[in-house]
Amino acid sequence: MRRLLLAILLLAISSSAETKLPLTSQQAIAIRRLSDLRWSPDASQLAFTVTEPPKGTTRITHIWVYSAATKTSRQLTYSAKSESHARWSPDAKTLAFLSDRDEYQQIFLLSMQGGEARRVTTGKRAIQDFAWSPDGKSIAFLAPEAPSDEEDKKEKNKDDAKRVDLDDKNTWLWIADAITGTARLVTSKPYQLSDLQWTNAGDRLIVVATDHPESDQETNRIFAVNATDGKMQQIAAPRGPFGDVKLSPDGKQLSYIGCRTDGPSPHDLFVQPVDGSAPAKNLTGQSIDRPIENYAWLPDGWIMALASEGFRHRFYGIDSAGRAEPLTSLSMSAADIAATSSSITFVAESNTRPQELALWDRKAAPQIVSSFNNSFDRYALTAPEFVHFKSFDGKDIEAALLKPANASAQSPAILLIHGGPTGNWRDDYDSWAQMLVSAGYVVLEPNVRGSTGYGYGFMVSNRADWGGNDFKDVMAAADYLVSSGLADANRLGIAGWSYGGYMSEWAITQTNRFKAAVSGAGMADLATEYGTEEHPSYDEWFYGLPYEKPEGFRKSSPINYVKNAKTPTLILQGDADTIDPLSQSQMLYRALKRYGVATELVVYPREGHGLKEEKHLVDRLNRIEAWFDKYLK
Repeated sequence: MRRLLLAILLLAISSSAETKLPLTSQQAIAIRRLSDLRWSPDASQLAFTVTEPPKGTTRITHIWVYSAATKTSRQLTYSAKSESHARWSPDAKTLAFLSDRDEYQQIFLLSMQGGEARRVTTGKRAIQDFAWSPDGKSIAFLAPEAPSDEEDKKEKNKDDAKRVDLDDKNTWLWIADAITGTARLVTSKPYQLSDLQWTNAGDRLIVVATDHPESDQETNRIFAVNATDGKMQQIAAPRGPFGDVKLSPDGKQLSYIGCRTDGPSPHDLFVQPVDGSAPAKNLTGQSIDRPIENYAWLPDGWIMALASEGFRHRFYGIDSAGRAEPLTSLSMSAADIAATSSSITFVAESNTRPQELALWDRKAAPQIVSSFNNSFDRYALTAPEFVHFKSFDGKDIEAALLKPANASAQSPAILLIHGGPTGNWRDDYDSWAQMLVSAGYVVLEPNVRGSTGYGYGFMVSNRADWGGNDFKDVMAAADYLVSSGLADANRLGIAGWSYGGYMSEWAITQTNRFKAAVSGAGMADLATEYGTEEHPSYDEWFYGLPYEKPEGFRKSSPINYVKNAKTPTLILQGDADTIDPLSQSQMLYRALKRYGVATELVVYPREGHGLKEEKHLVDRLNRIEAWFDKYLK
């Protein structure tokens, strides 16, 4: 009898240990995010930034260090403000970082032998980026000119009228003494700079800059700046947007991720001589044809590239001739890689495990070496099935399917549409999906045409066709759910943010099939959105100019078909959003009200295109779930 009682007790303890808590909206946003991985020059330590979960109206960031010897991480900075942009001195004895401990973000130096961090720069302007010189004696940084006393006085007196573009404070290049912090201006108007790194000789800096910062087009180019007199030599003019400019270890090659033609988003890896003597060569357009999301030069001259392949990623080794060798295919999503001669470090993530630090020795499988988000271990998260279905024209569409335990043909289901459109769903933690499946909904996340991760041709296949064949893919996704016995045809919902919000708005004006919709930061009128958004060159790539080709903008704008809408629609919007401005949501809300459609518009003060404040993030999740509960359950 005693043995039987003991067995029952052990079984109860085991069952209790395996029981997971239902995910709450508060826990759903309690994510720590990792970024900006930087190995020390001697490859003994890795510095990186950890962004803490939102508290109140802010998210604090701190610097952590991972030790290659002990395989453990420790927090390095603890101030009540934030620290980021950790950069090792050439001798690895000092770590520099940015912090807003004072009124303006400045550079601080911290000896790795111990002691307090010391601020090295001063001034009434926030430093945005910086880099050590090769000899460690100087630090170059990017910052605007400090306001004059007269400008300060006007600001305090609210005499602060500003001319758009003309009165903007451009970001310039400065060089400071690494000991005294004394800084001198190297470049000024008309240039606006956004990136920098020193050449190996230490006599020049490679920067990304434009002399037309007021332009709405892509005008950034790559320059070499003389560190003494500030003379600028253009060495590359990539077509369309580009980024992640790096120098090879020997300093002879310049690389960046750019566009195959002129856009819409960087996709391929390019390399060219740093002196600009030859044009850039596309290393991956033919050999990989998947978007390169991150890369690192290896000491031997090879490049380790991280490519998006559908919902996951793969590492490739690339030689100088562009020959690509596929290496490990990851059973997770990855980001922000850093490389040494013997290992690759990256940020790993999956639907059921938010971000952690991962280490790959280029032999065995990658290993997780941190536990920043182990608070999620107590909660029930749903792993997706990666499914495929055929669209109207036979094109294969991949999607992530998340099902509650009791899913059946009578289940309500929600289609979640990603932002972009040149974005994609991937195998990473998504609070919307996890909250909805926890509430009993079947969730499908389709990577419709226009998504990245399936080749350049697939990415650009919805040019001038928003709401066309991409929407037919969405409808094919709904067909798949119903025909597969996964959902009730009369209880389908649709939701998304940004382009996903646009697609929800488009759906309610084209079909009554969805019984509830959520549009976050959507676009109701593409022409007026072009005229009021920040950086409209992206939309211009898809449709041209609304002043010259209004028919495309008109054809793809949900507001022009809003009289057809019947679907109850929740509209969510940040009031400081400059990407998809508030007016777009107001326009939709007013129209839906006029035609008697059940609708609510929720505006989040101080928020931009992505919500950041704790209570707003929780509120959004709760409202989304309540809206679908009201109309689908």
